[in-house]
Amino acid sequence: QVQLVESGGGLVQAGGSLRLSCAASGSISSFNVMGWYRQAPGKQREFVAIITSGGITSYTISVKGRFTISIDNAKNTVDLQMNSLKPEDTAVYYCEAVVVSGLRSDEYWGQGTQVTVSS
Repeated sequence: QVQLVESGGGLVQAGGSLRLSCAASGSISSFNVMGWYRQAPGKQREFVAIITSGGITSYTISVKGRFTISIDNAKNTVDLQMNSLKPEDTAVYYCEAVVVSGLRSDEYWGQGTQVTVSS
């Protein structure tokens, strides 16, 4: 059973930075895709960023140029560097990992970490 544990959330002023990390119980290299999603109060969970095992990244348009997703193989984590934070970035951030094997796709989620950006 894959376990994902997020860390690095907290309270920051607008314009500040935070770095989120997601530690996996298995080797990061075993996942085909890893990503970050967020859910603000009263809203649905939304896509933030993903990175494939080949290093291809994709971002939602509202964070492009401010957030960077990366894999740290030495620490076995997938990280999300968040700069120039805005109050609208306030949400619980979740780590996701996907393993694709043939026609089967398994998805795993962490428990989330709170990010609060004050104005």
